Amino acid sequence: MTDHGGDAPTTSPPIYQLPEWETITHPPKPRQSLLGRILPSRGDILDEPSSASAPRPTTADLEHAKEESGRASTLPVHTSSTVGDTTSRPKLAFSLRRRLDSVLPPHRTYFGRSRRFLLLCVLLPLAIFLFVLTPLAIGLGVGLSRRSSKTQNLPLPNNKSVFTGDLTYYEPALGACGVQSYSGENIVSVSHTIFDAASQGSDPNANPLCGMKIRVTRNFVEAGIGNRSVDVTVVDRCVGCAATDLDLSPAVFEQLAPLGAGRVVGSWAWVS
Repeated sequence: MTDHGGDAPTTSPPIYQLPEWETITHPPKPRQSLLGRILPSRGDILDEPSSASAPRPTTADLEHAKEESGRASTLPVHTSSTVGDTTSRPKLAFSLRRRLDSVLPPHRTYFGRSRRFLLLCVLLPLAIFLFVLTPLAIGLGVGLSRRSSKTQNLPLPNNKSVFTGDLTYYEPALGACGVQSYSGENIVSVSHTIFDAASQGSDPNANPLCGMKIRVTRNFVEAGIGNRSVDVTVVDRCVGCAATDLDLSPAVFEQLAPLGAGRVVGSWAWVS
């Protein structure tokens, strides 16, 4: 008969291993407010030197602790590379917080309010307002300067130069200045460019150019009579004219060129 005395062989406990897709690699971080992300709390500032000076556990220390506990585990061992990230703030944030405390001490009140109220409700909206207002002011100033430079180059009454442009004629009627004109009158329609530039409101009848005088000159070579000059009155706005072009009445055009020419080149200036 077989003797079954003695110690029975012991079997090792089963080992469980998590698959790689279930392994926890990065534990979730607690949510923080916007101010807490920018400026660390006082507890973090006080804990920073101790956490920075504490030695970080190595892989060998973790393995040694596992063997002493007698627990068999095949779970992957993770080094505490993120310990410093979760317990301490970057040096830049710590430096900013320290500078802020020196400028605005947290224990003081400002206009009867706390420092947090001052930062969130006064300084932050003011900074946003300045960042929005400054580009708008710069853009408006650039636009006005460009418009002013363009206006100075236009043939307006404040420009006492002599201008050269095409002379044409049209059949007058009720013009932009609100005046009924006829083909036998000494009238002129100026370019829409200068007419709109001189406008001071939405009413075209109140345009300062309306009623002003222009002296038109041309060498009437077709008739062999040399230079001829005619004074005309502004009564209308010419849509198809360039800045220095003039659209005359048939009576004025006949004094400077034959009607059959249709379009000629002449010079003109404002009569003060």
